[in-house]
Amino acid sequence: MKPARSRRPGQVATATARADADPAVQALRRFRQIFATVRTHFRQVEQITGTGAAQLRALSLLREQPGLRISALAQAMDIHQSTASNLVKTLVERKLVIGARNGSDARVLHLNLLPAGEKVLQRLQGHYIGVLPQALQTLPPAVLRRLNTDLDLLLDAMQADDTAARSPLASL
Repeated sequence: MKPARSRRPGQVATATARADADPAVQALRRFRQIFATVRTHFRQVEQITGTGAAQLRALSLLREQPGLRISALAQAMDIHQSTASNLVKTLVERKLVIGARNGSDARVLHLNLLPAGEKVLQRLQGHYIGVLPQALQTLPPAVLRRLNTDLDLLLDAMQADDTAARSPLASL
């Protein structure tokens, strides 16, 4: 058996310096930072409220716009309608939201926050949007356009599937 080859300190430093200068490594590190920040935020929010980030976003939107339909909630959250339906089902089961059919079309379900849902939101003391969407909203439009163009190149290089684009981050 061949003994393991050890690197001298100078070799390790040179390899580290090369990695530090590699733009792909730098970009990967930034993605790691973003993912870690989002994951930490989700954990903290769930510890404070006992509720996941996607559910909190839905509750927050229903507080702002009582009577929303599932389709409007899905559009506001930029998720698939089936995902919104599943989210609402959980919120109804937890007695945080109530769905009522009223008006001329009995098929349409209008969603409203129940007191227990309001209580969950009060633990956050304010509007809930999420750390990444909030950070993106602070960037100037020109920066966002450039970021989208660059991310499109990355997604093409990865041959990424578009189906995850409209899934809540917490479910990925």
